[in-house]
Amino acid sequence: MHKSQIKYLKSLRKEKNELILKMEEYAEKNNVPILDWKSAEFLESLVQAFRPQNVLEIGTAIAYSSIRIARSLGKNDSIDTIEKSNDNIVLALKNIEESSFGDKINVIKGDALDIIPNLENNYDLIFLDADKEDYEKLFDYSLKKLNRDGVIFIDNLLWKGYAASDDVPDKYRNSTEAIRNFNNYFLENEQLFSTILPIGDGIGFGVKQ
Repeated sequence: MHKSQIKYLKSLRKEKNELILKMEEYAEKNNVPILDWKSAEFLESLVQAFRPQNVLEIGTAIAYSSIRIARSLGKNDSIDTIEKSNDNIVLALKNIEESSFGDKINVIKGDALDIIPNLENNYDLIFLDADKEDYEKLFDYSLKKLNRDGVIFIDNLLWKGYAASDDVPDKYRNSTEAIRNFNNYFLENEQLFSTILPIGDGIGFGVKQ
């Protein structure tokens, strides 16, 4: 998508929530990787359309997407969100407290690779946005926790454009290779109807059969 098109779409945004806008500004200024606003709007639309009762988020960061998901959930629905960075958890809890959705969001501290296999719940929607080199294992663990007809939503599958580029900086080579391998792995999984959409940084979307 051309920059002029993105600028035009951004001018049409109707987002007025001060906390959401403040988190976007903070993330941009401090180089915090949060979900692109276009992807976040698509994710919220999915939540409103599919009406999941239980959501799992892998990678809380500052709780930007947690809060956006929570505000689209039904009255008795909830989200578990996993984060291993202490600094991120401090900011996430502060933002959640400032929002009106603290009763819907449960922050779980630790490494998702250790936590997911031991979760008691199954989920209607799982959002994966964590370390790229762990995507394949996290995806496998997540799929076991995803209910039939449940949705999995995965960010960064174009990985800053490097997934489709021959010119990859050295510091991104390992993560880019991991994403390329994962994209094939994701699309070939027979348990899912899946696709990759050119929204934001590339969204993987799958429905469990």
